Amino acid sequence: MKWIRQRLDKIKEPFSKGNKYEKFAPAINALDTFLFVPNHTTKKGAHVRDAVDLKRVMITVVLALVPALIFGMWNTGYQYLHQIQGEVGFWEAIGYGATKFLPMIVVSYAVGLGIEFAFAIMRGHEVNEGYLVTGLLIPMIMPIGIPLWMVAVSVVFAVVIGKEAFGGTGMNILNPALTARAFAFFAYPTYMSGNTVWVSEAGVIDGVSGETILGKLAAGTDVPYTSMDMFSGLIPGSISETSTICILAGALLLILTKVGSWRIIFSGFIGAACMALIFNWLGGAYFPDNDLMNFPWYNHLIVGGLAFGVVFMATDPVSAAQTFKGKWIYGFLIGLFAVMIRVFNPAYPEGIMLAILLMNVFAPTIDHFVIESNVKKRKKRVKAQVKTA
Repeated sequence: MKWIRQRLDKIKEPFSKGNKYEKFAPAINALDTFLFVPNHTTKKGAHVRDAVDLKRVMITVVLALVPALIFGMWNTGYQYLHQIQGEVGFWEAIGYGATKFLPMIVVSYAVGLGIEFAFAIMRGHEVNEGYLVTGLLIPMIMPIGIPLWMVAVSVVFAVVIGKEAFGGTGMNILNPALTARAFAFFAYPTYMSGNTVWVSEAGVIDGVSGETILGKLAAGTDVPYTSMDMFSGLIPGSISETSTICILAGALLLILTKVGSWRIIFSGFIGAACMALIFNWLGGAYFPDNDLMNFPWYNHLIVGGLAFGVVFMATDPVSAAQTFKGKWIYGFLIGLFAVMIRVFNPAYPEGIMLAILLMNVFAPTIDHFVIESNVKKRKKRVKAQVKTA
């Protein structure tokens, strides 16, 4: 490590203050802080004294994503290979999935970090670590059939319009990864929905089908999967959103490290369960032929992108509610609206995307009313104390 430190210091010399390439210092400093802990501290102004910095938070989220990422890579290969040859080996499935998935990750990081570096140099500030997570999330929530150039365009929109236009990391009001997915969904709808985008080569090779469970329910066809298939993730869907087991493993890490809000996660699932139970009751009583309404409430929690969205998207500390009570309300409404959208409008089966983006916009309003309510309660207590004095 000492040798690397010495070489890096040598490389940084032309970029130091007063030298030829001073303007490009943020780019080289980003590499330095990625490899080593910064050797400087805040000298003035109010600041938080804590060992947990932005880099550690982002790395923790990346680690929490690893189980879903690896399973998604394997499931990509499995969903395709088992339809054309039956038996599939573990490494065979991983290998095939890697050839499809890794290029998406490379494109996401190359394009996104390139824009981040450009804005850092233009504005004269250091490169933030926020894109470490966003760059991984974007390909994880995309269908495997989307062309790489569409991933690149979606990343450009998410970083420039969804993030940098608001001031960069910590200033955005919408989740950047979901902003990328929403852009792709509305800009390239035929590549983001239907029954040919969720499994590699579906619609191209005869006998390979890629229709999702929610798509089948919306079309009124039988679902050939058990609840255990849905929970384990052995179903078609967005690359890393299918395995609830792997997602919950990541959720456990986020909760134990206090990086992710357990209030948002629990209330999100509670809200989804409540809405699904209401639809089950309505379906059984008034709409017996509506498959989406009669889909068991517990299956709504483990199918589609709901679990992934609640755990990794809704808990984004920048775009989520900040107050304790606000987090309960925010998460509950996300779960409720996600199931409502997927049932009422089959054209948007992944209602979790729209639900989170909607609540991102209303998160400041929720916090405002929570704070106002607390202020009113305190005023009432003060008045009561004055009267009794």
